[in-house]
Amino acid sequence: MNSALDPYVLPVHTLSTLALFGLIWMVQIVHYPLMAWVGRDSFSAWHDRHLRRMTWVVGPLMLAEVASALWLLERPPAHAAPWVLWTGIALVVVVWVSTATLQVPMHRRLERGWDERAHRFLVRSNWVRTVAWTGRAGIALVLAS
Repeated sequence: MNSALDPYVLPVHTLSTLALFGLIWMVQIVHYPLMAWVGRDSFSAWHDRHLRRMTWVVGPLMLAEVASALWLLERPPAHAAPWVLWTGIALVVVVWVSTATLQVPMHRRLERGWDERAHRFLVRSNWVRTVAWTGRAGIALVLAS
């Protein structure tokens, strides 16, 4: 059975994944390292704004990515090898687990004020998501071709 949404899922998947790929590299190379340069007196207020604004950008993209990846697993394009789809799902799981267990706890610590150790761990642990989304971008491009 075909769904009226089928023609839109692959473009949504590709765009959301590529947007997250670009965003994570910007966060990893520019944004997270520059946190160390925010004044200590204003860090908590800055961090609060950072979290609220990033959530509005990242949240919808991550939801679109996971929903479309699951849709494609259930209704794969004719040219998609099953291992490509399953690898894509595995990388989505890596991103979500890393976010929940590594990055979010560090952001919670940083909400209380500047913490050098939490910041260092955040920058280092974010490489997990950076590598995973880089792999996801490759998979999205393979599926889109």
